[in-house]
Amino acid sequence: MNIAIIGYGKMGREIERSALERGHNVSLKISSKNTHEFTFNNLKNIDVAIEFTSPELAVNNINICIESNTPVVVGTTGWYDKFNEISTRVSENNGTLLYATNCSIGVNLFFKLNKQLAQLMNKHKEYDIKMEETHHVQKLDAPSGTAITLAEGILSNNEEKDLWVKGGSKAQNQLSVVSHRIENVPGTHQVNYTSAIDDIEIKHTAHNRKGFAIGAVIAAEYIADKKGIFTMEDVLFD
Repeated sequence: MNIAIIGYGKMGREIERSALERGHNVSLKISSKNTHEFTFNNLKNIDVAIEFTSPELAVNNINICIESNTPVVVGTTGWYDKFNEISTRVSENNGTLLYATNCSIGVNLFFKLNKQLAQLMNKHKEYDIKMEETHHVQKLDAPSGTAITLAEGILSNNEEKDLWVKGGSKAQNQLSVVSHRIENVPGTHQVNYTSAIDDIEIKHTAHNRKGFAIGAVIAAEYIADKKGIFTMEDVLFD
């Protein structure tokens, strides 16, 4: 495949390495220094674009890909308030979009485990549920998109909580999601079930960016010949 990387920073360079390892070409690399090259003409021979930028740039980048009929994998989070608008545009243009709060294969397996544990714990009201997430200081959104996906997985499978809140909470119906920002932490997420008797904890710790990069390339391979809107769940469990 010919791949375009939209957002050629640390994550973009890791995606490039993974793409090359899997036998693909990276034919277009867009950073803040060459945004003028992000054009319909330069996307003509691109099979899939992979977008990792920032929330304020993502929507415009997605629109350019959709309007140029370029399938796009979006790993940027923090833009989901515009999801309905993007969804309509994908439909109108018969486009292709895969969006993910986290492209890592391990994290997406963790999402599945989180839902299953929430179902199991639903009958055990003596346990309170809390979440924590830790990322590098350059991470702009808090809680992370991954943490929000985990929280929503709990809310949809456990009757004890009906909304998540940022930071600590003492209300029984609220799921506390605490965020930490520390230098050089790729991403750690943990879910705790705590009772007076014992604790149950599940945790995912990313050691580097490679897991996110490989997952993004695998996602690109998956959508290259498809139309519609997809998630990593489609990639892994279709």
